[in-house]
Amino acid sequence: MKTNVGEWLQNRSYLMGSKEAFVGKKGRYTFQQMNDRANQFAQYLKVQGMNQGDRVALICKNHEDFVAAFFGAAKIGVITVPINWRLQAKETAYILNDCGARVIVYDDTFSKVIEEIKSDSLAELFICSGKSPHDPSFDEVLNTSSSIVPAYSSHSEDAILIMYTSGTTGKPKGAVLTHSNLFASSIGLTHTVDWWEQDRFLSVAPFFHIGGISPIIANLHTGCTTVLMEYFDPVKVWQTIEEERITTMMSVPAMLGAMLKTLKHANTDYSTLRNITCGASSVPLSMINACKSLRISVQQVYGITEYTGAVTFWKESLDPEKKDSMGKPVMHGGIKIVDLHSNEELPAGEDGEILCSGPQVFKGYWQNDEETAKVLHHGWYRSGDIGRLDEEGFLYVVDRLKDMIISGGENIYSAEVEEALSNHDEIIESAVVGMPDARWGEIPCAFVVKVAESDLTEKGIMEHCKAQLATYKVPRKVVFVDQLPRNAVGKILKTVLKKGDQVAT
Repeated sequence: MKTNVGEWLQNRSYLMGSKEAFVGKKGRYTFQQMNDRANQFAQYLKVQGMNQGDRVALICKNHEDFVAAFFGAAKIGVITVPINWRLQAKETAYILNDCGARVIVYDDTFSKVIEEIKSDSLAELFICSGKSPHDPSFDEVLNTSSSIVPAYSSHSEDAILIMYTSGTTGKPKGAVLTHSNLFASSIGLTHTVDWWEQDRFLSVAPFFHIGGISPIIANLHTGCTTVLMEYFDPVKVWQTIEEERITTMMSVPAMLGAMLKTLKHANTDYSTLRNITCGASSVPLSMINACKSLRISVQQVYGITEYTGAVTFWKESLDPEKKDSMGKPVMHGGIKIVDLHSNEELPAGEDGEILCSGPQVFKGYWQNDEETAKVLHHGWYRSGDIGRLDEEGFLYVVDRLKDMIISGGENIYSAEVEEALSNHDEIIESAVVGMPDARWGEIPCAFVVKVAESDLTEKGIMEHCKAQLATYKVPRKVVFVDQLPRNAVGKILKTVLKKGDQVAT
């Protein structure tokens, strides 16, 4: 099957060209208007000598210029590299040089970083979304280019995206995703998630994250309207929900928690909001119940960049009693649990490494065959996560393999200890990591954020855990902190905690 992501936008413009497709910072765009913008960018890249397989890097927030650049590049086989705009100049330069981007599109708010990296970058052309004294603006580029449909020069198994991992365990690696990967992922989402043509979807998860960009592709299949937010602000989210009559959105638990805390201050009408899909980590039951009391359903997704997004999905209609699970595989996908040592498939109820298969599995890491070989095994992707399947096929994610603590020969799942800590009324959140110990090899150490004015002590936390856990699982050390370090998509950076870089309060 030949398929090109850019052609999907063209097809959608044929089917419902006058329907509102995207709402951005500069205006509202129908499918036809956005397709014209994508065609203009594609034609501009061709004039600049960009060829199939060349890379264009986007250092942009969620707005219409990113969308046009992504689909335009796809039409002519140019690979898009979304870059985390929260990175420092040195980190950004590493990714740009690793992927060999020839063109960089950036927001004017990141001009300082761009000026720092220009001399060291391999890029030949810089385009500014906004105003720049040195570089052409994105609007100028479009206005001087033809909107004639370009000849499609890339299909199915060709790369369309290089998504760089968050780098929580070292240098970021570029996961190469193909047109067919995105096709399978988007079909899996639209056949599993409750998103429909009449929906108005709020895009707030950043586009440099697979959870930000994959819904945009899925929305092409449903034909719904996507409202783009450049940054997350919980009060602004509630306001946008009211103003744009938002019906559904993607989020992460940290964002959802902030939204619930600010709802009473937002004083807005959220009655149109039907559901919120959450990824990155498991959603606490308290948040699910809080949303349910607001008549908002929570859908959970277990997603992986190297799997082009969603692996499994839970919604209440699958089984309301399994809300603590991550659900079942999305359409066309498969999962299995294997022994950590023998790689033999394990029966239901036993913990092991989660492996996933299907047309969503990525092509490999950009110019890194060694790392690719570590994670691809006979068509299966090794997730590095520990989990188990129950008798009905629901997935329970237990922990990250690298986060498992081995103390005195016993395996301790940090997530299990964190769950015990979350049951304490005076603990807001926590993270448990293994710290080196001469006698035990490793000991569990808990980093805890407690409620304001709490007099909770290390001894009190240990006593609390002893009532719920085996003795060897109880944290041997507790460090109180103001907040836990997170990456740009809300995941806790346990590597930072292990290094001792987190300052105690």
